[in-house]
Amino acid sequence: MNLIIISLLVLGITGLTAAVLLYFIAQKFKVEEDPRIDEVQAVLPGANCGGCGFAGCRALAEACTKAGSLDGLMCPVGGAATMEKVGAILGMTAPESEPKVAVIRCNGTCEARPKTSEYNGTRSCAIMSAMYVGESGCAYGCLGCGDCVAACPFDALHINPETGLPEVDEAKCTACGNCVKACPRHIIELRKKGENGQRMVVKCVNQDKGPLAKKNCANACIGCGLCAKVCPQEAITVTNNVAYIDFDKCVVCRECEPQCPTGALWGMGFAERLSKSSAPQTATTEAVASAGDEKFDPAIAAKIAQLKTPLAVFPNCLRQ
Repeated sequence: MNLIIISLLVLGITGLTAAVLLYFIAQKFKVEEDPRIDEVQAVLPGANCGGCGFAGCRALAEACTKAGSLDGLMCPVGGAATMEKVGAILGMTAPESEPKVAVIRCNGTCEARPKTSEYNGTRSCAIMSAMYVGESGCAYGCLGCGDCVAACPFDALHINPETGLPEVDEAKCTACGNCVKACPRHIIELRKKGENGQRMVVKCVNQDKGPLAKKNCANACIGCGLCAKVCPQEAITVTNNVAYIDFDKCVVCRECEPQCPTGALWGMGFAERLSKSSAPQTATTEAVASAGDEKFDPAIAAKIAQLKTPLAVFPNCLRQ
């Protein structure tokens, strides 16, 4: 019995001594933390999505507190309102920023893109992209496996079963950028929402020459440049056979939208799209032919331009 009591006393005294030593050591070497970090973290949304470029909301709070200004620091989920609260806590001015939204730059629906093969592997865009061009002849468009959907922490993306393309719920999208990183084809872009949610977008990234792009997808941009010619702000450029709209220059006048012969250029946020150009078919034929090589037959270009549903013989083209 005495041996047990002595053992307990020794263990107790040893533990107490160790605790006292550890306490004084911790006080001696403790790192002082700015109490404002907790205050800043409290006003952040707590999504920990990584859209700000940091590991989580705590890391962003630390960066904001240690920084001399809030320039370059932004919480995409909370937006300008949240950053104003952060600025008020830290005595800084929050930079002005326009809200952004994820945009799918592909309109290669099942009806527009003929299927050339059937993929039976793991339903992953990253895996499919690493293996081959995909189920259609377009090596640039959406693969439709939903990697972006899985990466979205806000349930703002879903695959439309009729088109096989992802669609963005702008009411839920926070422009965190996770879907942008998840897409191996780089067809998702964060663009400014624009006034009243209205903006112009070229829904294609195909860099093939016009005839080949049109053959693989009826909705592809053929790089004809008609949109760039009518843009009064010079906001549209054609590079590598595909048009691109600079949203910092675009004033959403919509002069370009009806000029697109393939309907690749969209005015988003409007009640309805403008009709295609009423120019005669020859103009469209010339545009298609000029977008390809010089040896391309204008007669073939006319037939390609007239194609509306090249996949009529493949009614069951929906991705499984």
